[in-house]
Amino acid sequence: MAMKERASVRVPRIIFALLFALAALFPLIWMLLSGFKMNSDVLATPFNFFPTSWHIENYIKIIQDPAFSRAMIITFIGAAIFTVFSITINAMAAYVFARLDFAFKRFMWVIVIGTMFIPNMAILLTSFIVVTKLHMLDTMLVLIVPGLASAAQMFFIRQFYLNIPIALEEAALLDGAGRWQIFTRIFLPMSQPAFVVVGVTSFMAYWNAYVWPIMTITSPGLFQIQQYLANFRVTRGPELALLMAGSMLAALPVILLVLIFQRKIIGNIKIAGLK
Repeated sequence: MAMKERASVRVPRIIFALLFALAALFPLIWMLLSGFKMNSDVLATPFNFFPTSWHIENYIKIIQDPAFSRAMIITFIGAAIFTVFSITINAMAAYVFARLDFAFKRFMWVIVIGTMFIPNMAILLTSFIVVTKLHMLDTMLVLIVPGLASAAQMFFIRQFYLNIPIALEEAALLDGAGRWQIFTRIFLPMSQPAFVVVGVTSFMAYWNAYVWPIMTITSPGLFQIQQYLANFRVTRGPELALLMAGSMLAALPVILLVLIFQRKIIGNIKIAGLK
């Protein structure tokens, strides 16, 4: 009887999960298959989900486009640099808020957390004015520096640090270690689980950025991949199959990153949420 009850609960859950997964993956699968179609078949009526004839040359042609390859490489380099500095800065800030005592600490933390609830679009113009005054427009710095400090990532790493036993820190202080030594020799080596989550989210945020690069980058040599695709859609709109192939290849690094680290991401979010 109990087994029948468990089965009656499990089957609807499985069906719901499959339907949800299908709905979530449908755009990705459609984009993948559209990359193999002829341009006239992508939006043909009646709708054909699968290609009537397969054209692998769309993927080969977009890879051989120098502008596409350059955008992919530049975006990857920028995302890697952004990820490293984002982890470093947010980890140091998280340690300060998690372990140090100083005046107005709670007040400052409330302000930091409060910034999480400000929509990015609300500060877009202000951010643009600031980077203009600093003469950062049309440089890689304008893509990397403004988004390095993240309240959400500080919060996540701080929660992780609060789970580390304070006895370790006290023992190090008794041995004469300074705060910097404690941070670099104790906290950083233990931070790998939190850094995986922060690293993946930072990489994804940079890779998928669209509005900010459009506003701040004008040189084609510095075009980010999302910017390249937007420009492709405007200038070469009829080549839909090529655009779908490029979009699929542009999504591939993020998909691979999530697939590789998915277990660690889910597990580490649970750990950080326990505190």
